[in-house]
Order: sequence, then structure tokens, then C-alpha cells
Amino acid sequence: YTSSLDRESIAVAIEKAISAAKSLSRHGVSKKFCSYRGLRGAYQALVKVSPLDVDPERKTTLVRELNIESMKRSGIVSAVTRYGCEIDRRIVVTSYGSEIDMRVTAVGISHMAVAKSGDVMERAHDQKTFIGGFEYIDSFDWTNFTEEIDKLAIEASQSKTPSPGVYTAVVDNRLIGLLLHEAFGHATEGDTVVAGASILRGRIGESIASNAVTIVDDGLIDGGYPVPYDDEGIKKGRTVVVENGILRSFLSSRYTAVDLNQGLTGNARAQDITFDAIVRQTNFYMLPGESKVEELFDGISTGFYLLGRGAMGGQVDPSVGTFTFSIGPSYIIRNGEPSELVRGTIVSGNIIETLKEVDLIAKDLRVDTSVFGGCGKGGQMVRVGTGGPHIRVRRIVIGGA
Repeated sequence: YTSSLDRESIAVAIEKAISAAKSLSRHGVSKKFCSYRGLRGAYQALVKVSPLDVDPERKTTLVRELNIESMKRSGIVSAVTRYGCEIDRRIVVTSYGSEIDMRVTAVGISHMAVAKSGDVMERAHDQKTFIGGFEYIDSFDWTNFTEEIDKLAIEASQSKTPSPGVYTAVVDNRLIGLLLHEAFGHATEGDTVVAGASILRGRIGESIASNAVTIVDDGLIDGGYPVPYDDEGIKKGRTVVVENGILRSFLSSRYTAVDLNQGLTGNARAQDITFDAIVRQTNFYMLPGESKVEELFDGISTGFYLLGRGAMGGQVDPSVGTFTFSIGPSYIIRNGEPSELVRGTIVSGNIIETLKEVDLIAKDLRVDTSVFGGCGKGGQMVRVGTGGPHIRVRRIVIGGA
């Protein structure tokens, strides 16, 4: 590879790649790739004020003032406030004729607060990322944003730990996004399937969720991270992975599509030029339903309203579909209404069994991305979008029961 874009440097890098490929082929190493017709395309996220044109002192002053105000609030013992910015420029030229030029700018602020009440400490955190320029930083109410996080941490530190058990739960947009991406999305990635490490292998055409569930991987969606083309020069549209509960497709690259015996989905992505492109999700989410959010609470005598704000991640095993996640402060549902707040806890289960328990889906689709992190796999990190609508799950394990 080369980090120089002059023709001579590029030509030298190409010759080295060809030489390495020939050397491997002489030793019996070969790969079959799915062919495609090359295309030309360009994408640039709209930026009115480039973050690079903004005085660094202005940025540090903003986060410093937000942090100082946070630490003044009674009950807050620690707070971390960050500003993030990334400008990602990718030029993809392939031997199949693709010439792609993409430029994505992302900006955001994250805030984490730790509150103490007696001997109990509880933390809450959140982040907000925009695809675009510094104009979004200027126009957003960051004071209210950080204050809400602080208040959540304070209230959670004064709340009880939820009783473990199996409950009916309403799951918010963020948490369903996390569950889908980590516990289900990775199992749909073609290289995982080909390696025999996915619970979904050999199950195309089978029912793996309730018939209310449709899940897609989409290159372009409001709120998500734009991936109009992948790093093999393939146009990334919307891939329907699950349709009305039926598994329809895996995510593929040119290499895995051959073994999967399916078409290209545009999911070959690399962190940067020093890495090979491997199968990755883009914006992986559940499509909305027809219900109002409040209708999901109807008929629940005792249950939980599970929130993704403050979720800490967890452990998943795509080969068997199991998951365990630490989630943020949430609410007990009593007689069809969210009632008292409870401290952060864990949720666990099998993702296919959980998806089969989904009986209601709201119409409030929301997808988010983050400039402060992304998805890690194979030593690489890429930006992704996650989310979905509110959903209702008839049975889910809460608190490690």
C-alpha cells in the first residue's frame, strides 16, 4: 500500500501487490472472487463549516465549560466530556473498472457522569454524533444534553437494583440496535458463516424470528454512518437479511459470495489502507412496525422498559447465538406504565429465541452512529450505524436469572 496519491507511488504499490499475488499462487494459494461490472461514483457528506476551520480553543472551551457545570451538580463525583471529529476520505479504484471517491465528516460530543449516593455509585453516559460539519456542534443544546445524563446518574445512584427474573420487556431504539448488531449481525457476516462459526449457517429460508421482524443492512439511512460503496468498489444498497421472520441473505464480500452462492451485498470494509477488506455490517437495523410506542406497554402488569443509554456492551457467541449485555438505568413497568427507575443491570439469552418472542414493533425508527467508537473485528475498527424501533419482547432474562 501507499499513503501517497501520486501516480508513481500508486504504480509501485500495484506492482508489489501483483508480485505478492503471483508468489502466493506459485505456492498453491488461490481464491475465487465473485465478478462484477465496475462503476464510477462519488459521495460527500454535506459540510457547511469544516471542523478543521474552527479554532481548537473554541472546541476545548466548549467541553471544558460543559464538564465544569457537570461537576457542580450535587451528587456528581466524576465527569468526562469529550469532543470528537473525523474526516474519512476513501478513493477506491479496482481492476474491474470501479472508480469511487467518498468523503464523510463526523462530529460529536460524549459525556460520562458518575454519581454517588451513600455507598452506591452509578454512572451514566451518552454521545451524540452528526454526519456533517461543526454547524451541528453550534446548533445543538449540549447543556441540556449533559444535564440529562447527570440527572440520570444521580437518580440511578438512589435507585434499587432490579430483581432478577424472566420478564416481558419493552426495548428502546438504542438497545435493540446494540442487540441486533452484536448478537445477530455478526452471525450474518459471510466470513463467519463460511468458517462455520455462525448459528445461521445453512438456515437460509428458515424462520428465525417472529413474522413481525424484518432486519436490513443499509448503506444510507438518516442518523447512520454513510457507506454508499464498500471498499471493493461495490455499490451498497439495502440488503434484506430477515424478511417477516425468514432468513433471506447473509452479508458478503467478493470472496465470501462465491462460497455462500449468493450475490454481492457491498459489505467488504477495511479500517484503512493498511488492512484487508473483510465482511462488516454498515447500518444494521430492524424496520419499524405499525404500533405507537405507548401501545407496547399495554397489558404488561409487571415488566421492564429497557434502555440503551449507558449500555456497556457485553459478550456474544455468534456460533450459538448467546448474548449477555450490561445495560443502563431502566424502568420497571407496572400496570402498563413505566414507573420507578432501577439501576443498570444485565440482559441475557439466545438471540434467535429472543427475536421469536417479539410480538409488537413500534413505528419510531431511529438509527445512530458514533464518532467515538465503532465495531471491532479482526483487529480493525469501522464506523457503523445501529438502531431500530421500540419493540416488545414477551420473555427476556433480566439480572442474570
